[in-house]
Amino acid sequence: MLSINITFFNGLYEYFNAVLINEVDEDGNSVELGGEFLLEPNDHFNNLSVNLSLSVVQVPTNMYNKDPDIVNGVYWSEALNKVFVDNFKRDPTLIWQYFGSAKGFFRQYPGVKWHPDEHGVIAFDCRNRKWYIQAATSPKDVVILVDVSGSMKGLRLTIARQTVASILDTLGDDDFFNIIAYNQEIHYVEPCLNGTLVQADSTNKDHFKEHLVKLFAKGIGLLGNALTEAFTILNEINQTGRGSSCSQAIMLITDGATQMYDDVFAKYNWPERKVRIFPYLIGRESAFADNLKWMACANKGYFSQISTLADVQENVMRYLHVMSRPKVIDHEHDTVWTEAYVDSGLGENKGPNPMTTVAMPVFSTKNETVRSVCILLGVVGTDIPIQELMKTIPKHKLGIHGYAFAITNNGYILTHPDLRPLLNI
Repeated sequence: MLSINITFFNGLYEYFNAVLINEVDEDGNSVELGGEFLLEPNDHFNNLSVNLSLSVVQVPTNMYNKDPDIVNGVYWSEALNKVFVDNFKRDPTLIWQYFGSAKGFFRQYPGVKWHPDEHGVIAFDCRNRKWYIQAATSPKDVVILVDVSGSMKGLRLTIARQTVASILDTLGDDDFFNIIAYNQEIHYVEPCLNGTLVQADSTNKDHFKEHLVKLFAKGIGLLGNALTEAFTILNEINQTGRGSSCSQAIMLITDGATQMYDDVFAKYNWPERKVRIFPYLIGRESAFADNLKWMACANKGYFSQISTLADVQENVMRYLHVMSRPKVIDHEHDTVWTEAYVDSGLGENKGPNPMTTVAMPVFSTKNETVRSVCILLGVVGTDIPIQELMKTIPKHKLGIHGYAFAITNNGYILTHPDLRPLLNI
């Protein structure tokens, strides 16, 4: 368990931004948040130029790198520098160590320079990575309801599609989901999967994203029918044990609700309130915001308003804080392991390097972490070469042709004597 005592910072603070280090302006001066940062080639990191004394901080391109919340988080997380360095001294086989913040920044050790793409963008957001998703929240069943009534035409529908896609990005292999579009009728985005949920693996999420372009706005929106359908699915999944057998949620994406639908909630969700409701109000108007806010409060959820495409990701991410509360309250610090993958950054010089990531959530240790205030700070993790795991497997012979292997809880291969990466050359 990693404990962090938070000290809030209220002044100017400079840090080493992974993109800006060693960058200079037209006058030859170091740019703000850059500065001189010693980088030296290191054999252990396949001759990548790194700094073994310091970490760097990466901030997603769509976020302001001097936002007070970002700067404050970077400030108190600087204490991890010593932890990372000490870990590496104790175990020189370690590769990357990092902390992904719930605020969006990513602290990485050893320090290394990041390079944007040709458009000057770094799309990486730690909160969308599998290791973060699996560690931050418990497994969950999610039904996404999308309003496709006539009032959702144009930009609102575009924002709604992006909101759905962003929600899917926050789901991992431990989660199950389905997407329902509604107006005066109920439309499953994938008609072949009516009345059920599917695992949120990469293949299924990509398949549903492709179907989002087929959504068109027309007619009137009958939200009551859509909520009834969602609750029916979740109740059946819960009774049959075919989903995550853990948390459940309904994500509601709409431009308004003319009533509170308390009769639906009273029938399907009260008094236990096992299903959390997360309404996302699309557009700048707030005439019906009060009804959506009430739905969220009455069903242990969270209300967000999304006015532009730029608002989507940060507003979607907020639901993770709510879904992580049971872990905070119960002090669950479960360690998660990802399936094997190829670290392309370390594989350029010596060929593909199969890795796995081990991660665990980090919560506030302050006294205010009680049922009323539960704070997920982020997720800490490290990459482990598969060859290092193989060394821990017993060398005992299991018959003439027997061998040992390991899989994750989702059935992905972690270690296997014949595990080979398949690369598109």
